Amino acid sequence: MPEDNGARPITIYTVAKRAGVSISTVSRVLQGSSPASEQTRDRVLKAVDELGYLPLRGRSSLQRTESHGLVMPAVGGPYYSELLAGYQYVAGQYGLSVTLVTAEAKPNHVIEQVVELAARVDGMAITHLTVPDEVVTFVASRVPVVLTGRQPVAGCDSIGVENEDPTREIVRHLIAHGARRPRFVGISGTRDVRHRYAGYLEAVVEEGLDVPMAAYKVPAVEVFGQQVADEVLADDTGCDALVCANDELALSVMKALSRRGLRCPEDILITGFDDIMLARYTVPGLTTVRLPTRQLGSLLAERLHERIVTGGPAQEPSTLTCEVIIRGTCGCTEE
Repeated sequence: MPEDNGARPITIYTVAKRAGVSISTVSRVLQGSSPASEQTRDRVLKAVDELGYLPLRGRSSLQRTESHGLVMPAVGGPYYSELLAGYQYVAGQYGLSVTLVTAEAKPNHVIEQVVELAARVDGMAITHLTVPDEVVTFVASRVPVVLTGRQPVAGCDSIGVENEDPTREIVRHLIAHGARRPRFVGISGTRDVRHRYAGYLEAVVEEGLDVPMAAYKVPAVEVFGQQVADEVLADDTGCDALVCANDELALSVMKALSRRGLRCPEDILITGFDDIMLARYTVPGLTTVRLPTRQLGSLLAERLHERIVTGGPAQEPSTLTCEVIIRGTCGCTEE
C-alpha cells in the first residue's frame, strides 16, 4: 500500500534507496530496457508498490521546455554569483529559463531535487561536487549535461579552468621574492583546489625547498581566516608566505594577521586565486590569479544550449586559461 507521510514527492531516487539499488537500475527495470536479475526486479517493483511511485512521463526530443537546470553548491560569495550571472546572461539571450538547485540542503534532498528536475528541463549544468557521479550519469542518460569544477563524466561535456600552471607560476614568483617556507592554505576537497595544491607542490619541489607537505587545512571560505592566522603564529617552521586557495580566504587571513601585528608584505607574503573585485582595492592589492568566472558561466550555458539544439554528442573536455595578476602582497611595488 502506498505510503503517505506528507513528505516530499516520491522520486526515482526514493525508490532506489528503498530497493538498495542505483537509480539507473530502477530506470532500466521500469523501462525494460535491459535485463535485470529476478531478485533485483522484485526488489525494485516491491519498492515501487510500497512507495506508490508514479514515473514521470518522458518527453520526446520535439517537446522542449526551453529551460535549463543549474546545480551549484551555493549562490553566495563572489565566485558563485559571477558564475550564475554569466550563465543567466546567455540563457536570457536565448529566451531560456533557468531553474537553480543549490547543494545547501541535506545531500539526499539535493539528489532528489536534481533527479526530479531532470524530467522537467531540456538539459542541466552541474557544478562542483554537488551530487555523486552516479546521479550525473543518470541525468546524462535523460538530458544533455555540462559539468565544471569536478572530474569529467562519460557522456557529459566538461569545461574547466587552469589551476596547476598559474599556481606554480605564482609560487615561483614568491620564491623569487625570497620566500623559502611558503605554505598552501585551503583543504584539497574540491577538484580545483586539489589541482592548485598540486601546482604548489610542483613548484616547491622544483625549487628544492624543504617545505612541509601538509597545508593549513581549512575550508576555502573567509570565516576560517582567523584560524589560519592562529596556526601561522603558532607555526615554528618559519612560514614566510601563504599561497591561499582563493581570494576570500587570502583577504581574511591578511586582515587577521594584521590584527596580530604581522604585516603584509613586510613580514609575510600572501597570494590568492580568483581576482574578485575586492582584491584590487585592498592596500596593498592582492596578488592573485584571474579566473574568468563569468566567462565560464556563459560557456556552460552556450555549450548546453548547443547540445540541446543539435542533439550532438558530448565534446572533449576544454579548459579556460587563467592569468597571474601581480599586485603588492607578493612584495612587488604597485604603480
